Amino acid sequence: MLKFQPSALRAQVTAALVRPLDVLVRRRVSPNLITTIGVLVNVAAGVAFMLGSLHWGGILVLLGGFVDIVDGHVARRAGMQTTFGSFYDSTTDRIAEIVVLLGVFSLYLGNEPNIGEPWMVYVVALAMAGSLMVSYTRAKAESLGIDCKVGLMQRAERIILLGGSTLFFGSWRQGLALNIVMFAMAALTNLTALYRIYWVYRHLRAADAAAAQPENPSAPTSGRVPETANR
Repeated sequence: MLKFQPSALRAQVTAALVRPLDVLVRRRVSPNLITTIGVLVNVAAGVAFMLGSLHWGGILVLLGGFVDIVDGHVARRAGMQTTFGSFYDSTTDRIAEIVVLLGVFSLYLGNEPNIGEPWMVYVVALAMAGSLMVSYTRAKAESLGIDCKVGLMQRAERIILLGGSTLFFGSWRQGLALNIVMFAMAALTNLTALYRIYWVYRHLRAADAAAAQPENPSAPTSGRVPETANR
């Protein structure tokens, strides 16, 4: 089965940053502190979007994405991985994403600053719902023991698209680039969620089929004892 995983590039990015980030490892900076800083950066990005500062919003979204890489790297390298840390990182990622997209949402409410048609709020809402469903389907699949890092619109792709489009294009032509990105996110996040549902279905169906097969198909199926057993 085809497995799309563009976010696999994250490992290469992290590897390129090993030496600079080892300063944080040697100082044993708390990964949870880094995670909290990342959330605050994303809150600032949401506020920047709300105020109409699209360039600053883009910069902060990309910076927040970078910090999200840093906390996991420090936790692994310093041997500071904890169950709570994993939970905290995953939960705050969702909070950060909601806050950022609420900031984008406010750009289409018809009040100043306004960069597009009011109906675009539905597109942003679809993008937000899809983003949350992408994360939820992975978390639920992994709770069932299934690797589900598949799809075309994972968190890394969303960060790059939203951050890059607003950083380089801002409100150019009434936010044309941002509008295109919102449509892409609304469509692809929900398609990714559906693809993950299909991915899990295929895995579970294969597992159920394997479990349903008898361990020894050649063994007698009736309760009758073979005659040779009584000799």
